[in-house]
Amino acid sequence: MALILIADDSPTEVYVLQKMLEKNGHEVIVATDGEQAVAMAQSQMPQLILMDVVMPGLNGFQATRRLTKDAATSHIPIVIVSSKHH
Repeated sequence: MALILIADDSPTEVYVLQKMLEKNGHEVIVATDGEQAVAMAQSQMPQLILMDVVMPGLNGFQATRRLTKDAATSHIPIVIVSSKHH
């Protein structure tokens, strides 16, 4: 099926998303910060990126901006996924 990049620094969120996607036949790669997400998107060319907002270093908005301004990755759909725990 599709290669999907999960960009999230929360092991719990990554686990839940990864298991759901893999169960449905998708291949998943994981980045734990914005810089890594940009690098992996450029090198692996996923069909979809699930991007957390709050990550160390480059945040999800900054990473999304970089990817959408790069002609090589601007076609990749990015879905912002974020959770807030109390």
